[in-house]
Amino acid sequence: MRGWFYILMTALFMLVATGPGMAESAPAPGAIHLAMRLIAESETPAAGGRTTLAIVATPDKGWHGYWKNGGDAGLPTEAHWTLPGGASAGELRYPVPGRLKIAGLMNYVYERPFTLLVDLSVPAGMAKGTPLPITVKLDYLVCTDTICVPESQTLSTKLTVGDGAIDPATRTEFDRWRAALPKPLGGDGVIETQGKQVRIAVPLPASVAVKDAYFYPERSGIIDHAAPQVMTRSGDQLILTMPVAAVPTPGPVSGVLSIGEGQGLSFAAKPGAIAGASGGGTDRGFGAITLAFLGAVLGGLLLNIMPCVFPILSLKALSLAKGGGDERHARTEALAYTAGVVLVCVGLGVVLLALRAGGQSAGWAFQLQDPRVIGILLLLVAGIAFNLAGLFELPIPAFAGRSGAMGSFATGALAAFVATPCSGPFMAGALGAALVLPAAAALAVFAGLGIGIALPFLAIGFVPALRRRLPKPGMWMVRLRHILSVPMFLTALALAWILGQEAGVTGMTLGLAAALIASLGFWWTGLRQHSGKGQAGWPAVVALVLAVAIVVTVKPAAAVAKTSADTAFTEAKLEDLRKQNRPVFAYFTADWCLSCKVNEAAAIERSSVRDAFARNKVAVLVGDWTDGDPVLGRFIERHNRAGVPLYLYYAPGAKAPQVLPQVLTPSMLEKLGA
Repeated sequence: MRGWFYILMTALFMLVATGPGMAESAPAPGAIHLAMRLIAESETPAAGGRTTLAIVATPDKGWHGYWKNGGDAGLPTEAHWTLPGGASAGELRYPVPGRLKIAGLMNYVYERPFTLLVDLSVPAGMAKGTPLPITVKLDYLVCTDTICVPESQTLSTKLTVGDGAIDPATRTEFDRWRAALPKPLGGDGVIETQGKQVRIAVPLPASVAVKDAYFYPERSGIIDHAAPQVMTRSGDQLILTMPVAAVPTPGPVSGVLSIGEGQGLSFAAKPGAIAGASGGGTDRGFGAITLAFLGAVLGGLLLNIMPCVFPILSLKALSLAKGGGDERHARTEALAYTAGVVLVCVGLGVVLLALRAGGQSAGWAFQLQDPRVIGILLLLVAGIAFNLAGLFELPIPAFAGRSGAMGSFATGALAAFVATPCSGPFMAGALGAALVLPAAAALAVFAGLGIGIALPFLAIGFVPALRRRLPKPGMWMVRLRHILSVPMFLTALALAWILGQEAGVTGMTLGLAAALIASLGFWWTGLRQHSGKGQAGWPAVVALVLAVAIVVTVKPAAAVAKTSADTAFTEAKLEDLRKQNRPVFAYFTADWCLSCKVNEAAAIERSSVRDAFARNKVAVLVGDWTDGDPVLGRFIERHNRAGVPLYLYYAPGAKAPQVLPQVLTPSMLEKLGA
């Protein structure tokens, strides 16, 4: 009765909130606005086994159903089962929900068709052919933007005890529904409350891309559902900061972390202290802002030794040596260069903060998540590299050896933009802190990054003693330019690799083809420049326009396998190895599983373990569950695990595998097969 009481109270609230006009859109009595079907994965489940039932729900247009925690104004579905003696049904498993904010209230909802899954256990000892009638009465709330209606449906299906066979089409459909469920995270989170702020740290490797992080708590009384959530990354932790609930309630904390594109990770969080991120209260005070600013300055300073920035800085410094000892001239160029760097850094900061304010979980170098930006950077870096190599001359004062405030400003802006693919020490902490600071303080941190990048050239411009230490101009400067082209070519190579990671082989091929076309244009321009022809730059301009037109067509590639065909786990491959009487070590991992990655680095990928496996002829199979592969998911479930990591050792001739602990050591693995 408790569920119906809350349903009626919520419906009454929505009736009052919508006012007199609501009556005009009231639904007809008895109408169903969330159609449901009950489907069994196997119509002939085996005695003593289990099968999965699906409740397929389709809301009418403009209506929505609710997640297990409805948010500020919704309620979950209640299931009341009528089953044969000895049979039992587990808890409803929900797919990752969406968000719907109405009149300041945040609701966790499904506005499109969704499917709830539940496991049905069949009693042992039942004879084949025994009927299994299944009935479930579902009580739930369904709403539009203006009205809520409590509904009830009774669904039934009739199964028969059999051999557990599953129709291939039905299996495919259930695999699709399972893929929409949140994946169990390999580790507990930490929750910390400071004043009116809640921070939740989730163990998630830094290599895992997150597009739209959002925490859905499984119960109310933890956070303010309607308030924005701010994401930061601190090493292998993702940290969400949000206001605490108006009336906090104690108890265990669990929920789902949405990571974008309908994917989510389920986890539990334990109370504790969270390091590495800025929170509320005094953490946002002057001391924290100053520390973040200084960290950004130091991080920017160290960026100057990166291969993507050092050649530009070196050339700009040598341009002062060619310009002579004019104090005013040197300071003007230094200030113009600094202005260009700081303006680009602050501009990127403004865009970043605006994206986050709009609900996107963007981070520093956010633009590099788009392969088209990588392609543009590839063309830009390739152009700089060929210019340094002497193929042609850029018509910019900074690179043509001439001085001028506009040339210095353009060079500074270029240095800052090209620096975005690079990352150095102190940057992660400083920029992570900036994302939870007030906007003005955050922009000051981004400006600090620009100041750090510009600091060496600023010092050369304002300290005559440093300029006097610069070598005198000569032919050696030409040779140095050629040498400095090498790190720029390496940067271009790295960008091509990143493009391949994001857009696949096709995307990388298009990027390299665009770079080749641009290079041919640079070469043609260089020939015209060396022969003294007028309008020498038009071949480069035409080639660049064509190259840019190519790279803007590059799109992200679908996820690709991270393991080789020889080691990728399949049940057929496992059976084949066992028939050969080979010992087999099979492990199941995911990019978002921190404990998996720790075990791989600390134990599995050690040379001593590889040597031991080779001596003992232990075959290794890797199951990558990053994308929630349903085939692997079913295999993992059969070993009584809800997720990864899972480590199995199959000894020759053994009927069942040995399930290894979730914390591995090299010595433990070295003994396998011995």
